[in-house]
Amino acid sequence: MKIKYLISIVGPTAIGKTALSIKLAKYFKTEIISADSRQFYKEMKIGTAVPSSEELSQIKHHFIHHKSIEDNYNVGAFEKEVIQRLDSLFKTHNVVVMVGGSGLYIDAVTKGLDYFPEIDASVREGLNKRLKTEGLHSLQNQLKELDIDSYNKIAIDNPHRVIRALEICIGTGKTYSSFLNKEKVKRNFNVITIGLTADRETIYNRINKRVDILLHNGLLNEVKGLKTKQHFNALNTVGYKELFKHLNGEWTLDLAISETKKNTRRFAKRQLTWFKKDKSILWFDHTTDSTTIIEKLKNKFKT
Repeated sequence: MKIKYLISIVGPTAIGKTALSIKLAKYFKTEIISADSRQFYKEMKIGTAVPSSEELSQIKHHFIHHKSIEDNYNVGAFEKEVIQRLDSLFKTHNVVVMVGGSGLYIDAVTKGLDYFPEIDASVREGLNKRLKTEGLHSLQNQLKELDIDSYNKIAIDNPHRVIRALEICIGTGKTYSSFLNKEKVKRNFNVITIGLTADRETIYNRINKRVDILLHNGLLNEVKGLKTKQHFNALNTVGYKELFKHLNGEWTLDLAISETKKNTRRFAKRQLTWFKKDKSILWFDHTTDSTTIIEKLKNKFKT
């Protein structure tokens, strides 16, 4: 049977992953899997910088706007659905392209998820109550005491990730980090991961410009339309949570915009930290011509 390849394109936000994914998908006459956990939600059209209508019309995309912010959707469900979709796509394609900046979701597909025991729901309920009454800082401090490794590695400003790590610590009496990096599943396809990057100043400039473009395209109005739903976890994300603070009268618009840019830059830094841990990634400068990348891929196919 001919070897099947999943080409995974990673890198920080606003680096040009979407454009490259479409060029590669066109060349290999295939389809694209989105592994951007913010682009799953149909209500979040502008702030998540989904591919344009023109881009979506050029190549068939999967896992974009297929869920609602009100749905209970997680990385485990994503892994299962993507593997099923890949099984179907590989019946007619030797190559499939996956693109996104959500490291955990990408790893779930390429390496499989780490196993975690089931924890009594009351543990999470208690942590969510504490989040509302005591704030995120209290939970962060507890995680720092119980599991310093996880405190240093996870997205510590993401309440969902902090609560997830804490519920494992509390529910098992073991650290969250002790369940990580066990032997992963063996996939029936080969993975080649391409990383796009640039110097820090370039990345930050591209991010600042991206935020300005999103605002020009109507991000503030989109957030206004979601104001009554701001309690949903999917909306607790960069670009939305800052503008909610403005709409709630806590911040000026200028402050909300500057904080969005700052927090997006921080997010990009965390993305790079995550991806740099994987030594198998083939890194390219974001200006590299797609033909050069395609030739590199074809050489990898031979080996």
